[in-house]
Amino acid sequence: MTLTQDDLHALCSLAVIAASKAACLISETAPESLSVERKDAAVSLASEVVSQLDRDAQVLILELLQESLTQYDLGMLAEESEDSQDRFDKDYFWCIDPLDGTLPFLEGNPGYAVSIALISREGVPVIGVVEDPLTGKRYQAIRDAGAQVNEQTFKVESERGVLNVFTDRSMEKHPLFSACMKALGPVHIHPPAGAVMNVCNLLQQAPACYFKFPKPEKGGGSLWDYAATACITREAGAVVTDLEGSPLDLNRKDSTFMNHRGFLYASNPELHVHVGKIVRSQWDGCRKGKLES
Repeated sequence: MTLTQDDLHALCSLAVIAASKAACLISETAPESLSVERKDAAVSLASEVVSQLDRDAQVLILELLQESLTQYDLGMLAEESEDSQDRFDKDYFWCIDPLDGTLPFLEGNPGYAVSIALISREGVPVIGVVEDPLTGKRYQAIRDAGAQVNEQTFKVESERGVLNVFTDRSMEKHPLFSACMKALGPVHIHPPAGAVMNVCNLLQQAPACYFKFPKPEKGGGSLWDYAATACITREAGAVVTDLEGSPLDLNRKDSTFMNHRGFLYASNPELHVHVGKIVRSQWDGCRKGKLES
């Protein structure tokens, strides 16, 4: 089923309602009231922790989106549910992270959000909606229809100055991270946050970038961590690709992880080229050294 622009606008409005209600639930929940569980397949502390709030927020979202699955013949991929893989049989699928940044939320820190995207079978994000429960700020976009922040048209401002670098805990510890920072300097490294809010903050604090290296083991975030922000980034005039400059693989066949290619977000095309050269140089040098040894 091919979705029209009217369909996309209707579905975006539905995603906005779902994200808003989930964000309200999150904002009304005290972190200290939650018990924390550990995911068996997790590869980092941030991806390991899960709470009942993650599940409750997802249930709320799925209830609101359920009718659209039949009406528009959509698939579904959500973090706290098993991957049914119907995303490979449908023309489009919802991609949901009910609470990205569970760890900062539990710690009482900023950096968490609700993220809802609609992705085509080819892996192209056509709708992106993000809501920050802490501030109530909402980011949304429809492919080829622009981006909005709190319902106001939004474009990344082109600014000069110290480069803002957004990252997460695992990347801060990567052996190549400090070398990249020295090559990019001067930089301002922001405190680690969830992937979704890292990108939203990047878009509003240009010049800015956010990247991860590929790695052989599973990890590097999952499809739902980047699906919505990939759409918002494009429509806001910023750039996101994998580390080699190709579009993100947002309907990966063999996994929901994004470790195989890495990624790079940058607030403008020129910065994307500049940062990409430095990051790839460090990565290629590391791989060459391993091959030689």
